[in-house]
Amino acid sequence: MNADITILQENAVELLKELIATPSFSKQEYQTAGILCRFLATRDILHTRVGNNVFALNKHFDESKPTLLLNSHHDTVKPNPQYTKDPFVPVVEEGKLFGLGSNDAGGCLVSLLAVFLHYYRKEGGAYNVIFAATAEEEISGTGGIEFTLPHLPTVDCAIVGEPTQMQMAVAERGLLVLDCISHGRAGHAARNEGENAIYKALADIRWFQTHQLDKISPLLGPSKMSVTVIETENKAHNVVPAVCRFVVDTRINELYSFEEVIGFVKANVSCEVTPRSTRLRSTSIALDHPLVKAGTALGRSYYGSPTTSDKALMPFPSLKMGPGDSARSHTADEFIFIDEIKEGIALYINLLNQVV
Repeated sequence: MNADITILQENAVELLKELIATPSFSKQEYQTAGILCRFLATRDILHTRVGNNVFALNKHFDESKPTLLLNSHHDTVKPNPQYTKDPFVPVVEEGKLFGLGSNDAGGCLVSLLAVFLHYYRKEGGAYNVIFAATAEEEISGTGGIEFTLPHLPTVDCAIVGEPTQMQMAVAERGLLVLDCISHGRAGHAARNEGENAIYKALADIRWFQTHQLDKISPLLGPSKMSVTVIETENKAHNVVPAVCRFVVDTRINELYSFEEVIGFVKANVSCEVTPRSTRLRSTSIALDHPLVKAGTALGRSYYGSPTTSDKALMPFPSLKMGPGDSARSHTADEFIFIDEIKEGIALYINLLNQVV
């Protein structure tokens, strides 16, 4: 192993321990942002902080070249109540580094930062390289990558660090939440008055239950529509409800735009349909993109991810890939293998050597 890469690996593990020891719940990442700024500053790397987001450009940034973004998040969820270890005390046992955010996505974050350091002073490459540690990913907040992108130079493609066992997530489902309202007419239940909004809603709910969108993705399978909430405004047992509200959770594959789905739903139901948000769109990166081809050449497999990440907020091709295992995310006594971080750094560098 190259001695310089070994040092990068060791420094990455030590940085992750410091990040674990510092609470960084979504919207409260100011301390870990400070740690990342200090880490860069002590290595004489110019960097910028916007809110709780930190980014840096490679030393010889050239506007005439395309730009690759290396991005992961430094916020965490709150610890699972079933923790048996202190979530803020980084402990190494049997090659595992325990601690909140170690797997999701601290290991990815410090690995990509190590990779950025590896390329920071290199000249003559085909791509610029930017590193960005962003906030609010766990709550899909507007103060994270979405807030950071306008401050960056034009980005042509990205690697998004999430725990994928260093396999390539080339597509993600989009999340579209629909707020639906069925209207009836109030009346006294005993006198069989009014028009029951629940019954009108049930007809539409049955449509959502039985209908499947036609386009089936080879990566993500069919899109899914699930009614998850239903309620009326009145609580009296003897009043026929005039309004019934329900919520539809839709997970859309990369073959549909949200506008297509919204239009199709509205054409087939009688209720009012309002999208709560259209930010978290389905995404995909072409299988012949240089990043994917480089990963394939290294024996990496590709798949469609059922989970949503900051990839959904990027208006350019992005590959989700990182050390760790998604199955460990948000679990009690979260951990990442130290070897996963070391191997992840080496693999990232081998991949990017073919591209940048």
